[in-house]
Amino acid sequence: MTYIRETTLADLNYLADLFDKYRMFYDYESDLKGAGDFIAERLRLTDSKIFVAETDNKRLVGFVQLYPLYSSTRMKRLWLLNDLFVDKEHRGKGISVQLINISKELCKQTNACGLFLETAKTNLAGNTLYPKVGFSLDTGHNFYFWDIP
Repeated sequence: MTYIRETTLADLNYLADLFDKYRMFYDYESDLKGAGDFIAERLRLTDSKIFVAETDNKRLVGFVQLYPLYSSTRMKRLWLLNDLFVDKEHRGKGISVQLINISKELCKQTNACGLFLETAKTNLAGNTLYPKVGFSLDTGHNFYFWDIP
């Protein structure tokens, strides 16, 4: 059985390991210390919401991290589902769906207008999952990005 709950600072070491694996999934080099520092700062500043999937034996096997945004046209909060990850050996058990469902509940509890996410076109699992759990592919907008040189 897997339980979904909001993370605490006590989860930092285990969550940092999952976050590092998540980054490596997207072809970034491992940086466990950097991952831990980044997550610790999010928790300290409370500028994101992080929910974890925990097994009966208290092992963290997945997480979702959301950041608050605002929709000016809707005049409401909008949550960015920025990070979603389930450890390889626990995939296919519905944990991602549970993590998305808690994210939807956060939207309802905060009177938000919805969830926004992006994923790589090569993320076949994600691109299959998101429509199944109610997300629509936005083909009506272009998204642009600017990196500091």
